[in-house]
Amino acid sequence: MSFKIAFIGAGSIGFTRTLLRDLLAVPEFQDIEVAFTDINQHNLDMVTELCQRDIDHNGLSIKIQATMDRRDAVKDAKYVVNVVRIGGLEAFEQDVEIPLRYGVDQCVGDTLSAGGIMYGQRNIPAVLEFCQDIKEVAHEDCIMLNYANPNAMVTWVCNTFGGVPTIGLCHGVQHGHQQIAEVLGLEQSEVDIVCAGINHQTWYVQVRHNGQDMTGKLLEGFEQHPEYSKTEKVRIDMLRRFGYYSTESNGHLSEYVPWYRKRPDEIRDWIDLGVWINGETGGYLRVCREGRNWFEVDFPNWMQEAPKEYKAEERSQEHGSYIIEGLETGRVYRGHFNVMNDGVITNLPNDCVVEVPGYVDANGINIPVVGDLPLGCAAVCNASISVQRLAVEAGVYGDDQLLRQAMLMDPLVGAVCNPPEVWQMVDDMLIAQAEWLPQFADAIAEAKQRAAAEPRIPTNDDYRGAARLHEKSVEEMAADRESASKNAGAADKAEERPSES
Repeated sequence: MSFKIAFIGAGSIGFTRTLLRDLLAVPEFQDIEVAFTDINQHNLDMVTELCQRDIDHNGLSIKIQATMDRRDAVKDAKYVVNVVRIGGLEAFEQDVEIPLRYGVDQCVGDTLSAGGIMYGQRNIPAVLEFCQDIKEVAHEDCIMLNYANPNAMVTWVCNTFGGVPTIGLCHGVQHGHQQIAEVLGLEQSEVDIVCAGINHQTWYVQVRHNGQDMTGKLLEGFEQHPEYSKTEKVRIDMLRRFGYYSTESNGHLSEYVPWYRKRPDEIRDWIDLGVWINGETGGYLRVCREGRNWFEVDFPNWMQEAPKEYKAEERSQEHGSYIIEGLETGRVYRGHFNVMNDGVITNLPNDCVVEVPGYVDANGINIPVVGDLPLGCAAVCNASISVQRLAVEAGVYGDDQLLRQAMLMDPLVGAVCNPPEVWQMVDDMLIAQAEWLPQFADAIAEAKQRAAAEPRIPTNDDYRGAARLHEKSVEEMAADRESASKNAGAADKAEERPSES
């Protein structure tokens, strides 16, 4: 069995190496073609060298096609994996730091809120180019597996405007599933779940053990858990008020709604600083920078360590390899995927992207109808969907008025900023990120004129956030090389949480 898979943004060490290991652990896939492409030759070379060493160690004859030519990489590919971060960590820093001047305190900033909206604007023109390449030179049945955030926006654009069948993939459902099983005193395999909603705002609408509904036991279980009662305060509060547990982490969830991060003196009441994902200001930016810096410096040592073993028991819970396995071998896989709604969740708009159960086999990716979400859960999702729709249309058409409206309607931005502040913040972000926003050339020129001629609304340019932690130097990370390497190489940089915080 042979087909070609291409990774766009392959210089992302965590996702690329993990997903390739998962895929090549499937016995039938040991003769496939693999292509890596990235805009950074140095990163591409390092990741290719590391992954090729893994392949050789496992006795496979695959030779990675590594190229800066994206069209060459996707040529004849049946599957394209998108793991890009347009603008890299430089733009990511601006997504966090510029909104902070206006009081918008984000833990991550890659899905919603000011950072997520701008991240979408950078990704949209790029992924539309990817789609054009796929339609012109890839296999006629090519599917894109999108891991890039903002996941819902990117998946929406590729399907609706790019014309390429695209499935958005995320590991949030699996992690919450593990937590639920733990608070119920059960193994994950003993708990059957159904989730429905939108990416990073998906709800465990069904939790069963041996056919018994366990949903009513979750609040008490989380409130009494020695760790989660401290680290998941936002999720527990949402569970208390809406009746269902959310898939997304405490820090992520806190920035998607208007209630938990709008007053600096209250933010620490809702978060925990034991692990960044629990709510640290700019936490994901910090660990990404630490990981990249460490990988750059420590790469020679990585090449001396034992290669990855391609074994079934070493596969991660990332959906990608299992979807491809189901499509190619016919083995049935059940997971939760981001797809166009089209009536799957009946009280969310048809044109949006939803995260829902799906089944994969040789007949394709099959999505059952979920029906209505609980009304309160649907209301939370609909608020975010309105922002996503405005941001998607803004990014596709280069409409800065829609971009400003998306920012204004965003739950956290709207809770913190007034309209003139939002308009000025958008100007600041457009100017700072001009090199990655070709569709906004006219709007950026106008923003520069305003910045030069008009009085500015005062901003707090020295504000570091309500819960900012120190970013470790390479020398500091060297004191615990194992942890530093684990962070740098992880697809999920919050998979391991301490037992106490």
